[in-house]
Amino acid sequence: MSIRIATRRSAAGPRLRPRPRPRLGRIRLAALSAVLVTTAGASLSACGGQSASAGGGDTLKWASSSFPSHWDPVVSGSGAQFRELALVYASLTRTDATGKAVPDLARSWEYNAKGDQVTFHLRPGLKFSDGSVLDGSAIKAAIERAKTQKDSALFGDLTSIRSVDASGLDVVVHLSQVDYQIPQLLGERVLQVASPKAAANPKKLDQSPVGAGPFTVTQLVPGTKVLLKKNPDYWDAKDIHIDNVELTSAPDASTVVSGLQTGVYNFADIAPSQADAAKKAGLDVFVQPGFNAENISLNVNKAPFTDAKVVDAVRYAVNRQEFVDKLTFGYGSATDQPFPKGYVAYDPKSADLYPYDPAKSKRLLAEAGYQPGAIKLTLVIPAADPQAEIVQSQLAKVGITVTIKVDKNWATPFFAKDLTFSLYGTTGRDSALQTLTAHFGPDGPLNLSTPYEPAGFEAAVAKVRQTSIDSPDYPQVLQAATRAGLQSKALVFTYSAPNLFAKSKALSNLPKNPGHIDWTGVTLGH
Repeated sequence: MSIRIATRRSAAGPRLRPRPRPRLGRIRLAALSAVLVTTAGASLSACGGQSASAGGGDTLKWASSSFPSHWDPVVSGSGAQFRELALVYASLTRTDATGKAVPDLARSWEYNAKGDQVTFHLRPGLKFSDGSVLDGSAIKAAIERAKTQKDSALFGDLTSIRSVDASGLDVVVHLSQVDYQIPQLLGERVLQVASPKAAANPKKLDQSPVGAGPFTVTQLVPGTKVLLKKNPDYWDAKDIHIDNVELTSAPDASTVVSGLQTGVYNFADIAPSQADAAKKAGLDVFVQPGFNAENISLNVNKAPFTDAKVVDAVRYAVNRQEFVDKLTFGYGSATDQPFPKGYVAYDPKSADLYPYDPAKSKRLLAEAGYQPGAIKLTLVIPAADPQAEIVQSQLAKVGITVTIKVDKNWATPFFAKDLTFSLYGTTGRDSALQTLTAHFGPDGPLNLSTPYEPAGFEAAVAKVRQTSIDSPDYPQVLQAATRAGLQSKALVFTYSAPNLFAKSKALSNLPKNPGHIDWTGVTLGH
């Protein structure tokens, strides 16, 4: 086996481009791509230098607008690109169509009586694609690396984990508090397990990923293309019927449908504006359920949002239906929560707390002492975004002047909580509680107003952690935490839309697991 290193121009990196309707969670991804694009690339070639599809067989040709800027799952984090990384990496658990945690690398698990320790039992005979053994010590190393690696994007998701012990195929996770969310948490989004041998050099792993997932990488050109082949040692290889994968960074959105028509691709994520054209072209449009939600982020530590009446004025100024009508082409819905209706964490009691009422918005601004035009805000975003123009227009109607500023380095001030006013899109989490704490918690990465949190939220969160997911009380307890979180003055949710994918009819239907792309059982005909 030899490794060939090739250099490429920086133009090979991910491209930022406006889309008719931004992929939910795209704001963060676009910004991270902008600040993390590498100027040099490495190409990992299989022995003999053949591409993944050179050996024949059924090849999935996937054009992705969320093409990973990092292939180290610890650095990549739990954003939308985890779907692409799941080609290479397996996890302790996965989620089924109901969103429930089910076995993956772990065949089973159980809690102790107190609920502050969970033991996972791994499948026998597991190994990574570099030949190293995947046992309890590998899981221990993965969790510890996610908690401690300097550039980890996951450490904030693992705060309940105090320590990890490993013995053979058993992994004992010791918790700092009772937390029944751990099996949900340690799935694809947060614990995609890399080979400890490869992860000893994280920078190398970032360009030469080594996991125990359904496919292995044979060639990687950062920001552009990855070729993969089926992993015969994957624990569920018998149910993986695709032989090769060609994953490419999607070109301009306007060319994706034509690329699918001509066979350049046979699977691609698309914007709602493209769905009709895809159907007319004879393609299947796959609607993937998820937890996507867009929001307007406010920093209550900075004027004018230090005044609660100004915050409420913004809430009442927002016409959510306008976002749906202009951006989702019939596929979206208005939302004031980070969960879809019908999901266990959705709180019916919190529905429509702040209905569209521009007259009330104007009254609140007047009560706060602001004349029309007195408040001037800068809305900072990482790339051109039609959402921003809608926000600008809606706030102008109540007398707030908004200037839109595109800052490709937006991620730095946003996550440092230095911005006053911004937009964010989330793809949600497998653990509903993790979604809540990320948005409303005092250390939440999506909470622009850190360390602010709404009154009662911490106690409501603690009660969720202490309640078994299988308990009949769990839905009520979880919805109460959602209700407490939605008292936050830091976020104004606007609309939600599912993930849309277009595929050739030769590709069979995918499992409808919320937020996930699962290739189990999927076939590709001719």
